[in-house]
Amino acid sequence: MSAETPAIERRGEDIVRANMPLVGHLVREMLARVPSHVNRDDLLSAGYAALVAAARGFDPERGVPFPRFAAARVRGALLDELRGLDWASRSVRQRARRTDSAREELMATLGRTPTVQEVADKLGCTVEDIEHGEGDVHRATVFSLQGFATATADDIVTEPGAGPEEMLLRRERFGYLRHAVESLPERLRVVVRGYFFDERPMAQIAAELGVSESRVSQLRAEALVLLRDGMNTHLDPALAAEAPPKDGCVARRRSAYYDKIASRGTMQTRLAMTSPDGLPLVAA
Repeated sequence: MSAETPAIERRGEDIVRANMPLVGHLVREMLARVPSHVNRDDLLSAGYAALVAAARGFDPERGVPFPRFAAARVRGALLDELRGLDWASRSVRQRARRTDSAREELMATLGRTPTVQEVADKLGCTVEDIEHGEGDVHRATVFSLQGFATATADDIVTEPGAGPEEMLLRRERFGYLRHAVESLPERLRVVVRGYFFDERPMAQIAAELGVSESRVSQLRAEALVLLRDGMNTHLDPALAAEAPPKDGCVARRRSAYYDKIASRGTMQTRLAMTSPDGLPLVAA
């Protein structure tokens, strides 16, 4: 073994340690696309193994930054891990659409957020059916909020790399999502940040707010509808939900929320939240 070998190995270890957060980000991004029963630890293990392999095969003389080089290989490893799982279910996406439609119809009729029991009655199911299904449903919903199309496992596995124009659009969507979250009413913002960004248990969030877990689930559903419609209003108005009567209190609150999203920044400030590769630069 030459004298340079230990130094090379140390550099590789330093590169791996410095880029471990990249694996965590890519795993979180992937978990947003799949049902909740996909094991986080399995994805992390596959990602870290790919990061180590990338460090060993990295050649700085090629002029490609290591994070970009590693990200492609980590994503590939995560997709390989998913190929071995049979998680895709059309019923998950169908359930999300039915639940959202029922909730929106009730909001327009009642002028307020319906209870879980009211949504269940409209759908002809039990509260337990809705609550048990939301663990999978919200993953698909968040994925669509981030500007991706909910898809089957094969669709995701074969997703091509983003070109410059598509990457720019993705970065802008991410910025809009951040601003949409920041613009939510306080209680909804606490639920979204705690549940999705900080990955806190629902029971812990409920204790902080002094409400039941069922109420947190209801607030989460309300926030997701607002986020989706708020982003669609600015990015794709054709997909935005039909607004309630203009003189209603629900419509006034929604309109104020949509305006607040727009006023939080510009395209430049939204793009500044991510690197040219689309990785977040500002802590969520």
